[in-house]
Amino acid sequence: MNHKRIFGAVAVLVGGLLSGEEAVRFDHKVRQDFFAGIAGDKVALARGMKTTEEVLIKNPDDAEALVWHGSGLYSQAGEIFRNGGDQAKGMELFMKGQQEMDRAAALEPKSIGVRIPRGATYLTSTRFMGNAPFVKPLVEKGLSDYQAVYEIQKENLDKLGVHPLGELLFGLAEGNSRMGNEAKAKEFFEQLRQRLPESAYAKRAATWLETKSLSPAQSGCIGCHVSKQQ
Repeated sequence: MNHKRIFGAVAVLVGGLLSGEEAVRFDHKVRQDFFAGIAGDKVALARGMKTTEEVLIKNPDDAEALVWHGSGLYSQAGEIFRNGGDQAKGMELFMKGQQEMDRAAALEPKSIGVRIPRGATYLTSTRFMGNAPFVKPLVEKGLSDYQAVYEIQKENLDKLGVHPLGELLFGLAEGNSRMGNEAKAKEFFEQLRQRLPESAYAKRAATWLETKSLSPAQSGCIGCHVSKQQ
């Protein structure tokens, strides 16, 4: 489970898709600590988790705090699995993280600040999980999140930056491809090629449209600094 790719995707999409009219965005309060944490700063991660926990103590139904906390638990589980740690503890965190993210999405189904963190976590992490039986339901949830955000933003897609629009459409395209939904995948890959010509996303779309597949190296988040080049 690639923690940097997960939170990188969350940062791009939440930052690019949320309205600038929101006075105080919850992701602004925690994301830097989470990003530093997944880069190895355990103190920063603990601080980010503590921030979400303090909010949840006051309001257990705060969906944004809940989805970030759940994503943190989920990623901690990935760290344990990757390093050969306590597998029982890892599974406990893995399941609890899912439960929290899913509850957050149920509480605020129309919130981009909730649906994107959950969707990016599921779609990104499952790219590295193979074909285990539990993977498909996670991909389906991630796709439902991205589809919900797409429906919310579809009248404003042309106003989004290359990176957030590219990540949203690519997530929908690549996720549908993995699920075997070839017609839907083609629809979103065609959108990528038409809306973002000359971008790295358009090049990936052209590859998929020609071969109906992408290598793992062609499925990760495209950094802002390379989004117009690769």
